[in-house]
Amino acid sequence: MACVANIPSADWPVTPELVRELLSDQCPDLADLELQPFAHGWDNEMFRLGDTLLARFPRREATAVLLEHEARWLPTLANHLTTWTPRPIFVGRPTSAFPWTWTIAPFLAARAAAAVPVPERTPAAEDLADFFGSLHLAAPLGAPVNPVRGMALDQPAIHARVLERLAREGGRSGALAERWHAWSRAPEWEGPDVWLHGDAHALNVLLTDTGRLAGVVDWGDITSGDPACDLAAGWLIFDEEGRRRFVARCSLNPAYDEHVWARARAWALQLGLILAQQADDQPLLRATGELALANVLAETPEAR
Repeated sequence: MACVANIPSADWPVTPELVRELLSDQCPDLADLELQPFAHGWDNEMFRLGDTLLARFPRREATAVLLEHEARWLPTLANHLTTWTPRPIFVGRPTSAFPWTWTIAPFLAARAAAAVPVPERTPAAEDLADFFGSLHLAAPLGAPVNPVRGMALDQPAIHARVLERLAREGGRSGALAERWHAWSRAPEWEGPDVWLHGDAHALNVLLTDTGRLAGVVDWGDITSGDPACDLAAGWLIFDEEGRRRFVARCSLNPAYDEHVWARARAWALQLGLILAQQADDQPLLRATGELALANVLAETPEAR
């Protein structure tokens, strides 16, 4: 029997009853709004609150700090971004009932790109490129540190983790390994550490009914470093045509040289492996990973 690899289990159960209790205690003005479970993510449980709000609660101790980073930095960053972001309107405090920070933010009625057929995502390609252009500015020294996003890829520990995952890929492991070795060893980013979303895949990118970019959500992995980490979105979200338009628009920024794009492919491969292998209970996440792996396999290891 095949091993089922699900997303990490919750360390603290978040029920509607708990949410209602926390709202009544800390945010009584909103406590009587209709409450409905909305999404069960890798790191957070989400609930619709009335028609216009979304409450988010960490589900794992190891990643609870990520929501603190989002609550601290997103309100500042959102002022110069080219698309909508869910800047929190209320930040809940830890209590004996729930040990971590939680937030309430506006809810945007839009579709996750992951729920849209891949060819229909292409109209968002230039919009997403413009969004990254507005985000990838030099970050301050106090920017949050994320140990698994934005760093140089040519490190023994990273190679070991990727090779371990590649070994599970059967007949395509050799071709993927060839590409990983070629792209991950591209020269490192020489510019200043820039702000990064850190998790720009198809579940965190929202689209309008016409396929244009509507918003970018889930900022818990916000950090600073190499923009290639975010630019992997071209392989995680789009098909060949969408990616061509995305890369062409991004390349108007002279800081994105050929080495950035090599590392972006390496990031897409690494993230694709994680999503394809660790989300059996989240079909949209798994499909996102499989799309990334198919996209990188369609390119030669020498691609820049």
